[in-house]
Amino acid sequence: MSSVLRVGSEARTAWCSFLRRRTAVFFTFGFPLILVAIFGVVVQTNPTGSGLFGHPTGYYVPGYLAIIVLFTPLTRIGSSIARYREGNRFEKLSTTPATPAEWLAAHTLVNVGIILLASAVVLGVLEFLTGWSVVLSPLLVPFVVFAVVMFCGLGAVLGRVADSQDGVVAASNAVALPLVFLSETFVAPEMLPAWFRPAVGLSPLTYFARGVRKVTYLQESGLSELFVLALLAAVFFGLGAYAIPQSG
Repeated sequence: MSSVLRVGSEARTAWCSFLRRRTAVFFTFGFPLILVAIFGVVVQTNPTGSGLFGHPTGYYVPGYLAIIVLFTPLTRIGSSIARYREGNRFEKLSTTPATPAEWLAAHTLVNVGIILLASAVVLGVLEFLTGWSVVLSPLLVPFVVFAVVMFCGLGAVLGRVADSQDGVVAASNAVALPLVFLSETFVAPEMLPAWFRPAVGLSPLTYFARGVRKVTYLQESGLSELFVLALLAAVFFGLGAYAIPQSG
């Protein structure tokens, strides 16, 4: 069996496993929609004022998408690794020709499909509820794909470090919550202390937020951010593949 077939087989198994976990399906699509309903409809934006939501709706699209591309891969990949370890499934996997990189590639592929679908749903609901006209760019898809690959790799690292599924969830939240608010998503750079602003560039999520904002809101190219994101995706995927246990 070739590498492509092994990845495809594992991906089909992971996809079916996701569909069977109804709670996971609900929160994967429901959580970002709840945020859209709260911030996009209840709180609303105030483009002529100031404060946290002082920009037009389109400015915050990277924030809504960041919720999906950040939380979903971290928790799903990390929890999958913890679950495999508890069931000694990596020990069985080590007796097959499949490599850790192939395992991670298969699960990343599933996450890419799930998150692209969830992103489309969020953008559609956001346009319906707020009246904001979605500006679609061909670069939006690679931005999402590279971000998912990057955070799947990071999720694999967290799954290796954490000792249980509960530990993965706690570690994922500890990483994701600061990133989602300090990466030019919902909080504009000018709202942060001057001494802290340079640190924003250290967050990998910042390049996703900047790039998506450029292609959907500012209607600029965003190629420099996409290039950085692609490099980060390659690095984190490599780290994630190395972190996957070779046995249970």
